[in-house]
Amino acid sequence: MASVNEWIVREYLEALGFLVRQPRKYQVVARSKGLHEEVDLLAVNPLFPPGQPGPKAKLWGAAELGQIASVIVAVRGWHSEKFTAAMLASSPEVYRFAEPEAVRAAETELGVANPAKVLCMADLPADPDQRAEALGFLKSRGIDGVILFRPMLLELAERVDVKKTYEKSDLLQILRILKNYDLLKSGQMDLFAHSRRRRSSAPVPEQTGELPSQRVAEEDGPADA
Repeated sequence: MASVNEWIVREYLEALGFLVRQPRKYQVVARSKGLHEEVDLLAVNPLFPPGQPGPKAKLWGAAELGQIASVIVAVRGWHSEKFTAAMLASSPEVYRFAEPEAVRAAETELGVANPAKVLCMADLPADPDQRAEALGFLKSRGIDGVILFRPMLLELAERVDVKKTYEKSDLLQILRILKNYDLLKSGQMDLFAHSRRRRSSAPVPEQTGELPSQRVAEEDGPADA
């Protein structure tokens, strides 16, 4: 499953113009990871304009990544979980990649100093206070930006053209097929969810089995002879 998660993140970064490298091809088993093994992906943005300030937001998307020259990325799927501050505090493996030793090892491999430390994770709490608390906790642990899987997949889906065949990318081809058959809706559809819910909550007229013309005739009374 970890390879699928990294596959999604890699496709996303490449779609934004990053050159992406996987620092290791083996999986760590039967022992704890060394700090130099905590980083999952390394990426450089060749289109980065010099002198541009970094993003201030904690949650990142395409706009924020466009302001970054290089990133080291940790991918933490755990798709059935919402990461609260308490959960993060008890799971240091989530953010160990941002520790100085891991960052120095990544800088050596990238050949670039001070890369942004980005965490790709499943989801955060819906409650604004809990979400802000979790993001603040990650910021205190050295994380520069957080990318969530849902907006990442929605952005990828928006970029997919159903008229094109993505033979060189299984992920984009799967998204194209789902989108072609209306199994994957645009993220903009969420804007109309509230109005749809209001319409669906309106009372439904009782079904009598009569045709409209029959009801009109009964209400008007019998026709004159």
